[in-house]
Amino acid sequence: MTRVLDTAEGFVQDALAGFAAVHGDLVRRVDGGVVRADPLADGHVAVVVGGGSGHYPAFAGVVGAGLAAGAVCGNVFTSPSAGQAYRVARAAHAGGGVLFSYGNYAGDVLHFGAAQERLRAEGIDTRTVLCTDDIASAPADRIDERRGIAGDFVVFKVAGAAAERGDSLDEVERLAIAANDRTRTLGVAFGGCTFPGADGPLFTVPDGMMSVGLGIHGEPGIRDVPMGSADEIAEILVSELLADVPEDRGDRVAVLVNGLGTVKYEELFVLYGQVAARLGHASLTVVEPECGELVTSLDMAGVSVTLFWLTEELEELWRAPAYTPAYRKGLVERHASPGGSDDAPAAARPDPASSVSEPVETASPASVARADRALVLLAAMQATLHEHEDELGRIDAIAGDGDHGVGMRRGIDAALAAASAARDSGLSAALRTAGEGWSEIAGGTSGALWGAALTSLAPALDRDDVTATHVAAAARAALDTVVRLGRAKVGDKTMVDALVPYVERLEAAAAVGRPLAESLAAAAADATAAAEATSALRPALGRARPLAERSLGHPDAGATSLALVLTAITQTSIARTSNTQTSIARTEGRTS
Repeated sequence: MTRVLDTAEGFVQDALAGFAAVHGDLVRRVDGGVVRADPLADGHVAVVVGGGSGHYPAFAGVVGAGLAAGAVCGNVFTSPSAGQAYRVARAAHAGGGVLFSYGNYAGDVLHFGAAQERLRAEGIDTRTVLCTDDIASAPADRIDERRGIAGDFVVFKVAGAAAERGDSLDEVERLAIAANDRTRTLGVAFGGCTFPGADGPLFTVPDGMMSVGLGIHGEPGIRDVPMGSADEIAEILVSELLADVPEDRGDRVAVLVNGLGTVKYEELFVLYGQVAARLGHASLTVVEPECGELVTSLDMAGVSVTLFWLTEELEELWRAPAYTPAYRKGLVERHASPGGSDDAPAAARPDPASSVSEPVETASPASVARADRALVLLAAMQATLHEHEDELGRIDAIAGDGDHGVGMRRGIDAALAAASAARDSGLSAALRTAGEGWSEIAGGTSGALWGAALTSLAPALDRDDVTATHVAAAARAALDTVVRLGRAKVGDKTMVDALVPYVERLEAAAAVGRPLAESLAAAAADATAAAEATSALRPALGRARPLAERSLGHPDAGATSLALVLTAITQTSIARTSNTQTSIARTEGRTS
C-alpha cells in the first residue's frame, strides 16, 4: 500500500473516485460514499453499510441489487462522520426506512448513532444492526461486546436480500439480527498491513509464528503460535469456531474463507479444502460457500474463516441473487443508469429542504473578541498536535491501528479552519462549527468525542464575566459530554483518565478562589501525570481491549493527546495573560 498513490491524504478519495468511474453503471458518488445508480423501488428499505476504508470489497463494493443500497466510506480504518452517514442514507432512502449495519466499533457507533437520530428527527424510520462476529474479541458471555470482521458480509447479504424482495423495515431488521446472532469468525495473521504512504507495517509477527485473533483495522492477534500448515491452520480455526456456536445451531452452515489482502486465491482454496473436510467430519452440510476477498485489511497477510449457521429462512436469503461491483450471485434483473452521473434520480435525491443554508448569526463585538481568543488557543492545539503526530501514532499502533496522530491532526486542522470562517458570528458559533468540522473530517471515536466536547464549551464561556468558576464549568460540561457519548470511566484507559483529574483540579481551585493561571497549570500537570499513569492500565473499551496485554507498559494515546493539548492551552493562556499585563503596565507608566 505504499506504491500506487499520489498523496496519503488524498488516497481514499482518489480510490473512491476511480472505483465510481470503473463501476458507474452500478454506483453513484454522493458526499460521504456511494449509492446504487439504479435506485431502490419506492417503499423499499435502504440497507446502508459502512465504516473506514481499507476493507474492499467492503464497503463500497457490495452496493447493488440484492445487497446494500449505499455505503458510507470513512478514512482508512477510521469511522465515517455522522454527516457522511446522514448524507448517504438520505441519498439512498426510498421511502421504506433505513437500516444501518456496520461493525461494532466505538467510533462507528457514535457517528452512525448521531446520523440515526437526525434521520429519525426528520421522520425517516432508521434502525441499526451491529455486526459482532469476531469470537476473539470477547468471550461468549459478553457476545454483545464483540467486534465485526468478515461476518459483516453475512449480515449485509441477508439484510440486502430481504430488502430487495420488499420486506418491511421491521422484518429486514429482524432477519439481520438473526443473521448476526448466528455468525462466528476467527482469523490468523502472518504479517501486518501498511497505511498508504507509511514507512512500515502497523505490526509484525515474529519469524516462524502466526497471530491468532486478528482484527480488520490492522490489529494483530491476541496470541502468537508457531506457524502451521494449511491443515494445522484449519484445525485451529475450525475447532475454536465449533466450540462457540449459537443455540439450536442446526447442521447446515455457510462458510466464508476470507483473504485479508495479501494471501492469494490459490492459498485460500487450499485452506477451504481443509476447512470443508473438518466440517464434513462434524456431520455438517456446507451451503454455497464463499472463498476469496470479502472483507480485507489493506495488504494484511492473513486469513479468516466465518461460519454462518443457517435456518430455513436465512438460507433462502443467503442463496438469493445479488449483483454488485465486487459480488455477484445468480440472476438479477438490472436497470442500471450508465455513466454514474452525480445527478441523482428523484427517488435517490435528498429532500431539498435538508440543504437550506442556515441564516448567518450576528454576535456582539465582545463575543467576536472571545472567538479571536479561541482561535489563538486552537492554533496552539494545532501546533502541538502536528508536532506530536508521529508519537501519537506510534503509541496507538501498540494495541490499535496507529491512526490517532493522523486523526487528531486532521481534526484540529478542520476545527481551526471552521472556527476561523465562523469567527464573525462569535464564540458560540466558532466553537460549534469547530466541533462539527473536527467530527466531520477526523471521524473515529476521538473525532466524535472531541467534536462534541468543543461544542459543549460555549454556554459557560461565551459571556462577558468569565471567571475560573466558568472555566471549570466548561471543563465539566466537556467531561460530561465525553462520558455520555463514549461511556468510559476512570480506569478504562481512555482520555477520561486524564480529563477527570483535570476537571476536578479546576473545580477545587475555583472553589477556594485560586488564580485562573495557577489553576490551569496545576490541572494540566495533573492531566499529564494521569496520562502517563495509564501505562499501568489495561484497556476496557475500544479496539485495544482484545489486546490488553500488549497495551500494558504503554500510555493511552487518547489520554496522551489530551494532556498535550491541555498543556499547550495552558502555556498559551498564561503567556497571553502575561503579555496583556505587561502591556497595561507600560501604558500606565507612560500615562503617569
